Amino acid sequence: MRQSFYGLLLYLFLITPPVAHVMESIMIVHMHMQMPLLIIAGFLMGKFFQNKFPRFIEKWNGNGVPGILLFIIIFVYWMIPRTMDEALTVWTVELFKFISLPFLAGVPFRDSWRKLELTGKSIIFVSFTAMFIGLGWLYIRSPVQLCNNYLLIEQITLGWGFLLTAICMIVYMIYMTFMDHTKYE
Repeated sequence: MRQSFYGLLLYLFLITPPVAHVMESIMIVHMHMQMPLLIIAGFLMGKFFQNKFPRFIEKWNGNGVPGILLFIIIFVYWMIPRTMDEALTVWTVELFKFISLPFLAGVPFRDSWRKLELTGKSIIFVSFTAMFIGLGWLYIRSPVQLCNNYLLIEQITLGWGFLLTAICMIVYMIYMTFMDHTKYE
């Protein structure tokens, strides 16, 4: 239950207006720090929901596929430049961000990831790597401003952040491919 408490504290910290305003004022911090931290907060709080509603979760997410699909849908939705823009200008969209990322992405991710087989995890990881490469290319090479609330240089910085994340994911995949897993079991 300590994890759930820490997740709740992180969530309450992230939704306080001064913290949210500072994190949303810089594009790369908004996308690569605030949004993942909201998912992590939900991930940490997920243990509480697993203990409180075990039959519902088992019935709804028995093999992990529905939960991971919900996670992917919510995650991909928040990668769209327009949604980032609207989260800054429309308060209902921002409210949806603060509800969807922790509770519709983080909580299902915690329950689903351990239930998936290695093949499913690998497909998701490779897909996210390809998506980050595509988003990085989009944000860097786009000749126009994709988000009205951020400068073009911030957009390019975010693109390089996506590419760097994708490179780190590729290095991790190569490492996992050539590592002897029997030494660590």
